[in-house]
Amino acid sequence: MKMNRMYVALIASGLFLMTVACGGGGEQTTSGEALTTDAVEVKQSPEERYKNDPIFQAGSEKVKANGCTACHMSVRKVIGPSYKDVAERYEATDENVEMLAANIINGNYGNWGEVPMPPHPQISQDDAETMVRYILMFKD
Repeated sequence: MKMNRMYVALIASGLFLMTVACGGGGEQTTSGEALTTDAVEVKQSPEERYKNDPIFQAGSEKVKANGCTACHMSVRKVIGPSYKDVAERYEATDENVEMLAANIINGNYGNWGEVPMPPHPQISQDDAETMVRYILMFKD
């Protein structure tokens, strides 16, 4: 009889531990209802956040069509800075958009290290500004 109680206690404690380890041991209120936790805010990527934004779509197409992705990625430095790094450094003001568009068209050296950005004179001012507005949307 003593052995049976010991086995029952052992099995019960094992089941309790398995329930807790598998997430079933949440807190309960005095009425027996389980407490809920607030949902964790999930950050959306710019691609998800701006998927229907015409500037984002046009800018994305223009940076791909002009080969920008050979040297730049959205969130990771390759040869040049990531779009996110550029967006973190520059506010999305008209003055910054014009200045950065000029850097795309005329090239640039020294703002991001020793590797120069070559000029892209084939890109129009309007297209360059669309690309810059797209890039500046990567700010967190």
